[in-house]
Order: sequence, then C-alpha cells, then structure tokens
Amino acid sequence: MNAAMADLRKEVLACNRCNLAEKRNHVIFGEGIDNAGILIIGEAPGRDEDIEGRPFVGLSGQLLDKILAACGFTRSQHVFISNIVKCRPPENRVPTPQEAAVCMPWLLKQIELVDPKILILLGATALKYMMGPEHRITRERGNWQTWQNRLVMPVYHPAALLRDPSLKQDTWEDYKKVVFKYRELVNPEHYSAHV
Repeated sequence: MNAAMADLRKEVLACNRCNLAEKRNHVIFGEGIDNAGILIIGEAPGRDEDIEGRPFVGLSGQLLDKILAACGFTRSQHVFISNIVKCRPPENRVPTPQEAAVCMPWLLKQIELVDPKILILLGATALKYMMGPEHRITRERGNWQTWQNRLVMPVYHPAALLRDPSLKQDTWEDYKKVVFKYRELVNPEHYSAHV
C-alpha cells in the first residue's frame, strides 16, 4: 500500500462521522492493488465483512471472486474493491442518503488515488449514488457509461445473482465486456481462459 493510501486508510478507520460507527465491528476500507486498472464499488459491508474486516467475503464476495477469476482477475493483481459506505448498516439495509453523503468523500479519494481506467458498479445502490438517483440497474446494466472521464460498467450485484440465478448469463456478458475493455485500455496481453 502506498503512503497516500495508507494515510487515507488510517483516517477512514478512525471515522465516527455517522451513526453507523456506533455498532460496527470494523470499518471496511477496501482491498486490492493501489494502481488497479479496475475499481469495483459495492453498496456496503454486510455481516461477514463486518466480522472479518474485509470487503466481499460472504456468499456475495465468494461469487464475485469466482466471476473475477473467470475473467482472469484477482484482488491482488488487477482490482481494488470498495463500497459506497464503509460500515455495515443495521440488518444489512440500504445506506441512507445521509450515510452515503458522509462516506462518499472517502470513496472519491480512493478513486483518485487508485486512478482506475474502469469502474464496475455492483447493483442499484452503487449506481444510484455514483451516477444519480434517476439511474436504474435493470435498464442500464451492461452498457458503458462515463463518470468524470472514466468508463463505468453497471452490473447486477452478486447478491442479486444468488437470489435469482437467471441473471447470471446477462452478468457474464457484462463482465466479458469489461475484459475486452481492460485489454484495450490496460493490458492487451491480459489472459482469461473464458474470454
């Protein structure tokens, strides 16, 4: 972790700016490579993440890791993973606009430091808070968008795939687009056995 990211991590881990700090076990800073070509943004940590102190370690995270592996991506070499909010909302509810507003500067600083070519937005909440409340995941998933001169790919959240496996095929098509774009923008030699 570079010095700027380490300093930011210290600051984020000490945050008490909203009510989510009261009941958390851990602040989930994020994880991955500092100069990742891809930054993945989820909604918020869940129970497993709050216990372990790492992003996307529960069932959704295990599925995300399988998808990334099929794309030839790993957390340690290709991506940085973060969330709209860094602490678990009670009962895994959706973060409120107030909670997101308090936490978003942390995420924006992470994006600035990592400087990814591609953002992957996991699900409706990430899409709404990054792109605006009028955006809909069912309408926009799989279609490239831009945010502050960065390419954005909205996809279904892995939790949605666990609830409705029929979404998996569409999601795989979306991730294939990410692999093609990664080869175009980051590494033309990037290998995936499946794409």
